[in-house]
Amino acid sequence: MFKGLRQGLLGLLLSALSLSTTLAAADQVQTLKSPRDFAGISDKTERSRALFTEAGKVIQHPRCMNCHPKGDSPTQGLDLHPHLPHVVRGPDNHGATALQCNTCHQAQNFEASGVPGHPLWHVAPIEMAWQGQSLAQICEQIKDKKRNGGKSMKQLEDHMAKDSLVGWAWNPGIDISRQPREPAPGTQAQFGALIGEWISTGAACPV
Repeated sequence: MFKGLRQGLLGLLLSALSLSTTLAAADQVQTLKSPRDFAGISDKTERSRALFTEAGKVIQHPRCMNCHPKGDSPTQGLDLHPHLPHVVRGPDNHGATALQCNTCHQAQNFEASGVPGHPLWHVAPIEMAWQGQSLAQICEQIKDKKRNGGKSMKQLEDHMAKDSLVGWAWNPGIDISRQPREPAPGTQAQFGALIGEWISTGAACPV
């Protein structure tokens, strides 16, 4: 009896330790520094680069990268595997005529099936492809109006900080196995603050 009790307690302890480790790892993944954490960098250009590198934790997170594919089809999951079923971006980045994105992706996350959703769901234009590029290359790309959807720096900041489709990355719902999807680090407000400070310090790109 006592042996069984000890084994039961040991099992509970191990489970608690495992959960603690998992939560600690999750907290580490979610961490995003604020602009004030970089105030100690006296060189303005270096501070700007450091700010963008921190924002890069979001930009290069799978929640964002999956929708900025380098090819004709989006990807899925933390491992960026091919989208299932196979789909293509189509002429307007909303899917092929016979299989538009909103055929499956409704106005909000659909928990019954694990399919994510948003009213504006679509693939980023090919000019805005991020997959396969370094953070420095992405940085130069998003400053280029020919490759960022024609956005000024102010419009780019607003897009990052306020666009609700970008905001989905922090509210990704559950997947098909009914497990919570890992959100992008921090919050959209924190991300927007980093981008705003990066712009105000000269929008320098990592080397």
